[in-house]
Amino acid sequence: MQSIIQPGQAEQTINKSRFIALAEYCDSERAVGLCLRKLASEHQSASHLAYAFRIKTEHGIVQRFSDAGEPSGTAGKPILQFIEGRDLINICVGVIRYYGGINLGTGGLARAYGGTAKLALEAAKIGTYVEMQQIRVVLDYKSLDGFTRELAKVNGQILDKQFGERVAVLASLPVSEAAAMQRRYGEG
Repeated sequence: MQSIIQPGQAEQTINKSRFIALAEYCDSERAVGLCLRKLASEHQSASHLAYAFRIKTEHGIVQRFSDAGEPSGTAGKPILQFIEGRDLINICVGVIRYYGGINLGTGGLARAYGGTAKLALEAAKIGTYVEMQQIRVVLDYKSLDGFTRELAKVNGQILDKQFGERVAVLASLPVSEAAAMQRRYGEG
């Protein structure tokens, strides 16, 4: 499986209709919602916002799409097919349409939405998907720098720090490294 490392965007005009696609990393349905709301707010006068997403959850892979008022199967489904075809995970692709006054027909719509999504995916930087896990550790202040350095070596990141007598840290790191890091630094 692969995922997006850097977002991709594409735009094309087909028979006077303008299509704008954004492919972005999203690791939860909440993140998908935020991505789509941002896209909708940037294009408030657009006619349609079709989308598809595919994310990995603790219950398995969740994928959905929306045709956004276009004829059934002509917008969201072609977008999802490109996501599935490249075996991408934790991704949302939204395609905005500004209607240009010429009907494209169902085949034309499917090609336009799918093609614009494909261009956005081609513009994105794609890499190998690494499943992440969150861990919570409580550290002495003197251990914080060492923990931060080790976390960076495994491409992890600190999500939250709370300072008191000790430092409570919430971190995200590859599943393959989580158990060892948890053993080394203890649980919070």
